[in-house]
Amino acid sequence: MVKPSDQHQHETFFEHAKHVEQDIEKKVVTVQQNAVQKFPFLFLGLSTFGGVAVFYGFEKIIDRTPYLADNPLGILLAGFFVLVLTGALYRKLN
Repeated sequence: MVKPSDQHQHETFFEHAKHVEQDIEKKVVTVQQNAVQKFPFLFLGLSTFGGVAVFYGFEKIIDRTPYLADNPLGILLAGFFVLVLTGALYRKLN
């Protein structure tokens, strides 16, 4: 069993979890940066595939939804509504 250090001995569970998260993040960031630097095209390809897969999935969902498949103007208006809503939420949170 690992004994807590003196500075972390009286902290709550959530404080301890936050410290553990920060320690792990410090270690992972250097490995992550090294991996991206060593294999930039692999990460670019995987990121591109992920973005395309999400858009293609949305397209398939829209095709299966009768109202949206038959009403492209509805898709456009819904898209604008979502953009306005998220923009307003973003401004409110800042």
